[in-house]
Amino acid sequence: MLQTLRNSIVIKVLGLVLLTLLLCIPLDRIDALNRERGESQREAAAELASTYTSAQSLIGPVLAVPYVERWMETQRNSKGQVTGVEPRSQEGVHLVFPDTLHIEGSLAPQQRYRGIFRIPFYTLDATLNGDFAAFDPDTVVRSVSGSKLEFRTPSVVFNLSDLRGLDGSPALTLGGATLRFAQRMPGLSEQAFGGGIHAPLDGTALAQWLAGKPLPFDMKLALVGQETLSIAPIADETTAHLQSPWAHPSFGGRFLAAERRIDANGFDARWRVSSLVTSARDQVRAGLLNPTDTASASDSATVQTDAARPASARRQAQVNGPLQTFDVSLTQPLNVYSMSTRAGKYGALFIGLVLMAAFMFELFRKLRLHPVQYGLVGLSIALFFLLLLALSEKLAFGLAYAAAAGASVLLLGAYFSAVLGGWKRGVSFAAYVALLYGALYGLLASESNALLLGALLIFGMLALLMLATRKVDWYALSAGTLQEPVAPPAVAPVSAVR
Repeated sequence: MLQTLRNSIVIKVLGLVLLTLLLCIPLDRIDALNRERGESQREAAAELASTYTSAQSLIGPVLAVPYVERWMETQRNSKGQVTGVEPRSQEGVHLVFPDTLHIEGSLAPQQRYRGIFRIPFYTLDATLNGDFAAFDPDTVVRSVSGSKLEFRTPSVVFNLSDLRGLDGSPALTLGGATLRFAQRMPGLSEQAFGGGIHAPLDGTALAQWLAGKPLPFDMKLALVGQETLSIAPIADETTAHLQSPWAHPSFGGRFLAAERRIDANGFDARWRVSSLVTSARDQVRAGLLNPTDTASASDSATVQTDAARPASARRQAQVNGPLQTFDVSLTQPLNVYSMSTRAGKYGALFIGLVLMAAFMFELFRKLRLHPVQYGLVGLSIALFFLLLLALSEKLAFGLAYAAAAGASVLLLGAYFSAVLGGWKRGVSFAAYVALLYGALYGLLASESNALLLGALLIFGMLALLMLATRKVDWYALSAGTLQEPVAPPAVAPVSAVR
């Protein structure tokens, strides 16, 4: 009975299935290690963001016009009788967005290291130009009909998500006058979009603004950021042209590039966004303006902003969610941890195909393999995925894959040359494993077609197995192949025969 069970193909197959399931345990541990290393990479990126600079989001330039609104308010007693009048005032900031804004820039990629991890950064060298329309006081919404507005010196404000990325002070020319930037944005919130800088109008720029003339501007900006650059389209017509030698960009945000070219020499992209298709202005008003209330005994003053008045626009901006931008990211061409994770998903299938091939050799070549030998073969395949992860941290992923696969193929070829009783059999088995490694790399390299290629691979292997065994008498093969090898009869020495 025991001998029958040992020679049963069904028992052998069930044992191989159980072995494959057991080998999923080291595969799962390797996958957990892979996720841990990927998390360490994200922590390294976050650490560099906190100590150096983070991804950058640009808003501006915008013309901020502070003012004080004054009016007389009638006072009444509890019976509704007029008891007098009291002066009231309210401070506010009116935002003037550009009519046109064009951004011309280049992104120079650079790498920063934290331990063994490489984090992509960029240096932006850009020119922003456009114009502000002539200021019309009637565009400022009054909270009280008939009130008087007293305008103060306006400023050009420019918002960055991380001011540490500024490479020197931006150079701004407005209405023919050169303006200097200072920290913060008076009267505006620094909590909503990070921080900002402002440049008060003076000289010819202030004179043209007081005269109600348009104000053309030109701004030079040098900026460092981590991986992603986002730009808010705040003008009536916002256009941008960005180019870089980085050949692996990722375009995102609310608005994709209208034109783009990507090749081995880098990318060239253009955007065109109209204020008719974006609520970025309402979002900027709701976020940059920070209403607060103050009062005094002699002159009750309430500091209020335009964003607090059109409540419907403010609510709509909040409902719309994150700030609408167009983005470009300098992504890694191959994230070794995501690629290793994807490779590991095929681990159980890969082990099953290799063990199946070893079983076919056992049946058709009338050999006998021990379960320990099957286990060693399965562990060598699992070790490939660990070796791939370790090498990919030091080498390019393609080279790491070739080195790990080559080592695995050589090991299995040498092992099966001895196990299968001949180097030709060992080489043929190693060639089969090398073919599987090549197919797996094809799956990893073609992410968009991975499902199709994987399905075709499984179907092809099953079809090959079925065609190769279509005329096999499994009962006879089981009885003849899996028997214990019989020792040849002893032959007497010739000298003993007389």
